[in-house]
Parts: sequence; C-alpha cells; structure tokens
Amino acid sequence: MPLPFARGPVSDALLRLLREPPGTADPADPADRDDPVLGAGLGAITVAAVRGSADPLSDEDLQLSLQLCYELHYRGLDGVDERWEWHPSLLAVRAQVERCVEDALRASVRPVDRQEDVDLELARLVDEDDGPALSAYLMRHASLEQFVEFVQHRSVYQLKEADPHAFVVPRLPPGPAKAALLEVQWDEFGGGRAERMHAALFAQTMRALGLDDRYGTWVDLVPAATLATVNLMSLFALHRRWRGALLGHLAVLEMTSTTPNRRYATGLRRLGFGRQATAFYDEHVLADAVHEQIVAVDLCGSFVRAEPQLRGDVLFGAAATLLLEARFGATLLDAWRCGRSSLRPRAARLTA
Repeated sequence: MPLPFARGPVSDALLRLLREPPGTADPADPADRDDPVLGAGLGAITVAAVRGSADPLSDEDLQLSLQLCYELHYRGLDGVDERWEWHPSLLAVRAQVERCVEDALRASVRPVDRQEDVDLELARLVDEDDGPALSAYLMRHASLEQFVEFVQHRSVYQLKEADPHAFVVPRLPPGPAKAALLEVQWDEFGGGRAERMHAALFAQTMRALGLDDRYGTWVDLVPAATLATVNLMSLFALHRRWRGALLGHLAVLEMTSTTPNRRYATGLRRLGFGRQATAFYDEHVLADAVHEQIVAVDLCGSFVRAEPQLRGDVLFGAAATLLLEARFGATLLDAWRCGRSSLRPRAARLTA
C-alpha cells in the first residue's frame, strides 16, 4: 500500500519511524524523545493522543495509525522494511491504540444476548438494526459522482475481501464450524478461479467506473469512519482471543448483504452501467443468499456449541460491525445531503 499522508501526531510519528529500518530505539519508551527518528517519542505522543481523543472510533489520527500497523500484516507498505511487522516497539504502540478503540466499542455497543440460539440472536440483531439506508439512496438517488465515491470508500476493504477472515481458519479445530467457514471462503476466493475472486470482481467494478484499482490507492481520501470499518476486522482477525468476534463480524456481513448488493447493482444500471460494473454486486446477491444460513447456523451455531464461553464475543462482533457500518453510512449520507463530497479534501490531506 502506498504510504498515506499523516493525520495527526501519532500517524506522523509512525510514518517517520516506518521510513527507517528497525533499530534499537524503543518508540514506546518516552526516554527516546531525543532520538532523531522518533522525535518527541512515539510512546509519549501515543499516550497523549489516546487520552485526548474524544471519540477514538472517528479519530482520523488513531484510525490511520491502526491502518498503518495492520497493513504490515497484509501486503505491506511501500518502502517499509518488512521486519517492522513484528517489532515489539511498534506492537506496544499499536496495543495502546487498540485498547482505546476497544474501550470505545464496549462503551458504544449495548448488551444483546437474550440467551436464544445464537443464529436467532444474530437474526434479531440484523432485524433491529436501524442504521441509515445507504443502499436505498445509492439505488434511487445517487449521482454518478456519489456512487464513485462510495466505491472509493469500499475499495479499502473490498480489495482485500476475505483476507481478514482467513486469519481465523487455523484457530478453529477440525469440525463443522471450520468446514462452514471454508465453504464461504471458497466462494469469496472465486472457487479456485482467479478472475472470479470477489476482490478481482470489485477491481473490475472500479475500472468500469474509471477508477484506479491499485491496492490502497484511495486510503488517503477516505475518512476515519471508513477506516474504522476495516480496522475492526483486523482488530478481530489478528488476535486469537477475538476469534468469536471475527465470526460474528463475518456472519452479520453475510446476513446483511443480499438486499444492499441488489440495490447497488440496480443503482449502477440506473446510471447506465452494465455487467462489467455490476458483476461484483450481482455475484453477492446470489452467493450471500446461500451464505446467510451457513454463517448463522453452521458457522456461528457450531462454534458456540464447541466454545460456549465465546458466545458473547460472537454477538459483540456482530453488534460492533452494525454500529460502525451505521456510522459509515451516516457519514456518507450526511455529506451528500449537505451537497458536499464524502471524501476528505485534498487540502486537508496535505496539511494533516
């Protein structure tokens, strides 16, 4: 991924650090404040920024910082030494930001467990979700510019679609839950056909809309509300203790996918686009209608029967996903209804 512009003191210090090879200085130690690479001490900066953040879930600096740290576990960052991925100092800083975000999520997600079968609980969560109808707006009202913006936002996730959930595969024992997960992943990765991988189909949509489809190209322009939806997946994916939450995340994505994707495809056709642009969304209408039952009953149901102590994590992951998706949708719709772009101004990028 290309290195983005900083959005505050933490991401600025991280970017300066990542441009250098891993050394002996510890960015989590305020004693390093005079190091020429670390400047004022990344650890001290992080603590101050975390404590001073009014809303970590929409904090541009903290969400970009997490994106940078997490991307080291995916395809890496341009020009960044790959040894940073597991550098203890960087992990210590990441843990501080993660703790702040986790606390904010726990404070924002209300308890949801009514002790029904977990598939029924998941269905109830979805039914009771009152998030903004972003897909309905895109189907009926969005201009071409607005639809293009939506695709730019989603590219941060869709170009790595299914990758975060693959982290949980070795964390499940052989059995029904693992088999159900791999059944879903098989479809996500195109059933063995590279051109049918969902990430490849999304790149095709981007090209049809005249967008650069290179991985990470649009990170600089998307706000924290977008980054937060992607960082949530990585937070769950990279920690074994959150394996239940990651399955809840996947479940709610699949269970809320069919209708929105049908609407997205209809919106693109309304704007004059054909199969090249809609194939990604058409594929999800078909695939996710099947996946909905697999993830709720076979995946999450089997998982909770095997590890009942993680039932609450499954539901927390689902509820946190719905929360951040609602905030994402509101961010876009609020901007469009005010007649402005939902993307970050280029001037803001250059001065952040």
